[in-house]
Amino acid sequence: MKEVIVFSLGGSLIVPDKVDHNYLSKFKNFIKTLSKKYNIVIVTGGGKTAREYMKEVKDEKVKSLIGIMTTKLNARLISGLFNITKAIPDTLKEVKNQIEENNIVVTGALGLQPHMTSDGNAAEIAEYIKAKIFINLTNVNGLYDKDPRKYKDAKLISYVDYGSFIDIIKKIKYEAGQHFVLDQAAAEIITRSKIETAILNGKDFNNLNRFFDKKEFIGTIIS
Repeated sequence: MKEVIVFSLGGSLIVPDKVDHNYLSKFKNFIKTLSKKYNIVIVTGGGKTAREYMKEVKDEKVKSLIGIMTTKLNARLISGLFNITKAIPDTLKEVKNQIEENNIVVTGALGLQPHMTSDGNAAEIAEYIKAKIFINLTNVNGLYDKDPRKYKDAKLISYVDYGSFIDIIKKIKYEAGQHFVLDQAAAEIITRSKIETAILNGKDFNNLNRFFDKKEFIGTIIS
């Protein structure tokens, strides 16, 4: 079997305000080209859609359930790009079984787990199937020392080790539907399993291609 790459595809890329069909068309072409060399698992986030649905809900469990269902809706959308009609996987075993049969697998969140998000599930999958690399596709260029959407002087952190990344993540309070480049659950999983991780801007396909071509790129490596 070919080496596997696991992508966590942020919901903000799929549905920034409404479904971004132009972006999804480019993403489809990118993944199809990449899949000639690798097997691909794509884990979709809930993004703005999930946060909108959660707005009037107070109960954290209900919020989590809304988030899970939204990720699965987005997963069905992305799987449709690749003409995948199989059921969206609900467990790690189902993901593994599908990747052994198919070149591309798309899934959302894998059930209700405390403080777990789609990023965490993507890291779980990468750990379970021993992926070559785990890549978080987001709408910024990587990990910054502060939010680049709020602060013009924010600096990109191009490399961080696992321990330092955990220290950064621990300062952020967990909440269902949270928006950060990579969350607590994912940070703990990649640290314990020493999974090489990249945080990259999912909209910059030229940069993504440079990354896979082992050329100079913009982003963050966690290792």
